[in-house]
Order: sequence, then C-alpha cells, then structure tokens
Amino acid sequence: MNTSKQLDITVFRGWKDFGKYVWSPYVIKLEARLRFAGVQYKTEAGSPRIAPKGKIPYIECRNLSSISKSLAEQETSRSGLLLSDSALIAKTLTEWGVLPDLNNALEPSKRLQDLAVIAMLENKLYFLQGFERWIQNYYTMRDHVLWALPYPVRVLVGLLIYRNNVATLHGQGTGRFTPEEIATFRHEIWEVLSAQLSASRSNSSKRGDDEPFWILGGETPSEADTCLFGFIVSAMICTAAPESMKDLKQFPILHEYAERIHNRYFPDYEKWSA
Repeated sequence: MNTSKQLDITVFRGWKDFGKYVWSPYVIKLEARLRFAGVQYKTEAGSPRIAPKGKIPYIECRNLSSISKSLAEQETSRSGLLLSDSALIAKTLTEWGVLPDLNNALEPSKRLQDLAVIAMLENKLYFLQGFERWIQNYYTMRDHVLWALPYPVRVLVGLLIYRNNVATLHGQGTGRFTPEEIATFRHEIWEVLSAQLSASRSNSSKRGDDEPFWILGGETPSEADTCLFGFIVSAMICTAAPESMKDLKQFPILHEYAERIHNRYFPDYEKWSA
C-alpha cells in the first residue's frame, strides 16, 4: 500500500452507535478491510436514500487530489466522492493504491477457496439469516433497522420491506424451505467453517498466542477473512437472530477467531457478550 495516499474516508453504517459493531455483516466486513490495512476512517449513520446503490454501507472520500487530479475534480466543497457496495469499495480503494491486494499472493487453488467461502456466506448464509431476521423475528428487526423513522411511518415502511423480503426469499429459493430445513442449512455452514478454522489454527504458526489466524491457513488475511469476520460478529450481536446466536455457541473456534481479530484490530469497539 502506498502510505502517501491518505484519503479522508467516512463510512456510512446505517446506525450511529459509535464505538460499536452494527448488525450488517457487510459494514463489519468493510471496516475489517480498512483496519487490516491500517487505514483510518470516520463513521456516520448515513441513509440508503443517498447511497449510490441505495444500500448500506457506502463511503465518502475526500482529499482525492492525493490520488489523481481527475478524481479530485469530482469532489466539491460540500460533498466528496461516494462509493457503495463493500466489495466494490475495497476493489476501488485497492486500484487507487489505498488498500493492499490481500489475494495477490494466493495461488489459484487458494483463490478458488477464497471465492467459495465468500460465495457461501454472501449468496447462501445471507439469505438463510435474512429469513430468521426479517420473517421469524420481524418486529425486532424492523424496529432496529428503521430506528430513524417515527413509529407510524416505521409500520408502513416495515410492511413494505417485509413483503419485499418474502418475495425475494421465495424467488431466490430460501423461502420455499421449512423453518426447520433453513435452520439445518444454517447450522451446516457454521459447522463446516468451524472445521476449517480448526484446521487453519492447527497449521498456523500463530496457534499458540493471541494473534489472529486466518481461514485459508496463511500468515496474512485474505478477502474471505473480512467477510467471515463480518458474518460471525453480525450473528453474535443481532438480537433478531437468536437461533444463530445459539448456533455459534456450539462452535467455540468461531468465537476465538473473531475475538482474536477484535483484540488486534478493533480494541476501541465494544465486544459482544460471551
């Protein structure tokens, strides 16, 4: 990473909650990506209504002249350049030289494993968790996500979100399974990740101390680690997902993995309850 390229970055996380993790795994994933590289940033709540892709997280970048003149021309006195989507944000900041390429040294088989872990989390577990949060525990999820809206508006918007989630989950396929089947699928994912982390810790030179170990067993994190950390922490703090909390308690290695990363990279954040 070119340390001379220091942007003024604000991460919009959807909630104020300064000094705390938020429920979105993608927000935690993005913050981990920045912190793994030692990139400083500020946090604000923001709003999906002004996000480039209409979703959280997104970031605002200022001091773009440190990157290029053409980018600096897109910055105004009142607004910097907005970027959205955790993966695209990381990709763009890597192209700008702000972040290192975490997967640059991976051999092809490891790159495949890295993508497979991310796909399992973002394209499968995300929807399994979405069913638990938005369908089974709707009111808890609604009131937390729509905290900024007055109650009458929250009820209306919440119903629209609920209907959209029902349709999305049915179309995607998750909504066609029974709650019991969905719970089994979710548990199986945590189980296989736990087994992989146990193997990675055993093979790591850092297994005997408090330093983090990584999902692919290497000495440094890959993109999959940012994603996995985000999903683990999100599951441990989201009170709209009580069954996921119970699942994680069955796999102590998941807690150890997240705790080591927290202690190393997020010491200023409030840690989840054991």
